[in-house]
Amino acid sequence: MILLIGIAAAAVSVSVSQGLASARVNAASVELAAALRATRAQAIVTGKEQVFDVDTRKRVYKGADHREVRLPTGMKLGITSAREDQPDDHTGRIRFFPDGSSTGGHITLQREQRKWQVNVSWLTGAVSVVTT
Repeated sequence: MILLIGIAAAAVSVSVSQGLASARVNAASVELAAALRATRAQAIVTGKEQVFDVDTRKRVYKGADHREVRLPTGMKLGITSAREDQPDDHTGRIRFFPDGSSTGGHITLQREQRKWQVNVSWLTGAVSVVTT
């Protein structure tokens, strides 16, 4: 009987920890998408180009407010952007223009098997989040 209770507790523990990991990645992708949208809005409002910087080695990003946001431990960050916006192998940038358009690209967030991709359209600057 005690063995069965132990097995059940272990199964619940694994399920809960996987659910929490998924929720963390989901929350991080929503926050990152919001920061991208805010950067785009800032470009439109100010009439000046704004940049969104990503450092995959440090697992941080910065939008128009220049506030550095660090992702939780264990989460991987990747970026695909225009070649001229990748100064080295671990940094990338998405630029937003006053008309709302951008240089486009996508940013991936991953923790264990959970993976989200935040896409930025080059033509419209629209930001979307998809699970891959």
